[in-house]
Amino acid sequence: MQILIVEDDRPLAQGLKIALRKQGYAVNHVESGKDCLHVVATEDPGIVVLDLGLPDIDGLKVLREIRAKNDSLPVILLTARDSTGDKVAGLDCGADDYLAKPFEMTEFLARLRVLERRLGTSKTNLISLGDVDLDTAAQTVTFQKQHVEFSRREYMLLKSLMENAGKVLTRTTLESKLYSWGEEVCSNALEVHIHYLRKKLGTDFIKTVRGVGYKVDSI
Repeated sequence: MQILIVEDDRPLAQGLKIALRKQGYAVNHVESGKDCLHVVATEDPGIVVLDLGLPDIDGLKVLREIRAKNDSLPVILLTARDSTGDKVAGLDCGADDYLAKPFEMTEFLARLRVLERRLGTSKTNLISLGDVDLDTAAQTVTFQKQHVEFSRREYMLLKSLMENAGKVLTRTTLESKLYSWGEEVCSNALEVHIHYLRKKLGTDFIKTVRGVGYKVDSI
């Protein structure tokens, strides 16, 4: 999952990036509403984390402009405006969730997982498909009841596929979930990750849809 952080408080943004990358997310960061709207118009972030107190455009106006063009992109508001009226205004403008600063990182991550479930086919933290069980909260995977170790990107690739069981995900979509801006991506990196997943989970779990991408079957 790719997260776009829109936050002009650089220390806070840096802390969020570190925490999210430890959880396996691809994270990008901009500091202005204008840059946020440009990214949303030209790319496909999975979730937007939007501060309301931006230096150029009020966050609620940014949110309204996002919603005018994309009514399904998940948006979490982060703000020091913590009154009930501010929360209602944010939700009425189309926010999916709202967190007042300061907040606990564990709560923020839990709310991200809720939004991820809305985007995928799984409704709980535990996704079970055949012999593979993936716990998005604990970030663990078992195959035939045995714990299996994965690299960060292997785990996120498997998580993306399992959260979207039955759907074909294109190469471009999967790479966008694994890599942040500026990260060098080898031409065969995705295929290498798929190869190692198949070595650990069996060759039939991940299907190749030639000319399109990859999928796992909903079982």
